[in-house]
Amino acid sequence: MSKRVLVVLGHPSGESFCGALTECYVDAARSAGHEVRVLRLDALNFDPVLRAGYRQAQPLEPDLLKAQADITWAEHLAFIYPIWWGGIPALMKGFFDRVFLPGFAFRYRTGKPFPDPLLKGRTAHLLVTMDTPPWYFRWVYRMPGLHQVRKTTLQFCGIKPLNTLMFGPILGSSPQRREAWLKQAQGIASR
Repeated sequence: MSKRVLVVLGHPSGESFCGALTECYVDAARSAGHEVRVLRLDALNFDPVLRAGYRQAQPLEPDLLKAQADITWAEHLAFIYPIWWGGIPALMKGFFDRVFLPGFAFRYRTGKPFPDPLLKGRTAHLLVTMDTPPWYFRWVYRMPGLHQVRKTTLQFCGIKPLNTLMFGPILGSSPQRREAWLKQAQGIASR
């Protein structure tokens, strides 16, 4: 069944292995009959700092208004990003801070400890690169950069993460290994 898919490249450079994963994912999803839009955070013009927190509204730049429209349009999202210092890049964190706002992604309820998620009905894939071996990131570091996106961002807002692919270590990987990773990205996108 065809879906509306939004692919978000969270690496601050499209000339990265994350950029290659994005291209493979997009091509495979389109070949499978899905309607696909792409958000390259490196190409957006916005201030990634939520200047006053939630105390006062910070007007959204046109690129962020379009990003919210694309998220609303999407039935499925794919987030492709690197793990740096155990977490997501600052640009991607700034994107979440500025776009996934109260009234758009969730709504506070008076007297209730948890807000209502407003992005229900959507699913997501996470494709994550790292220089740490994935087994070490999982068992020793306990995957903070995945939990941050999967649980405390997407699930908090009602988006259901389906699959997560971890690719690494990128540093020193062979062309054959990278090609195998690109095929994995194609496989998950074509479903």
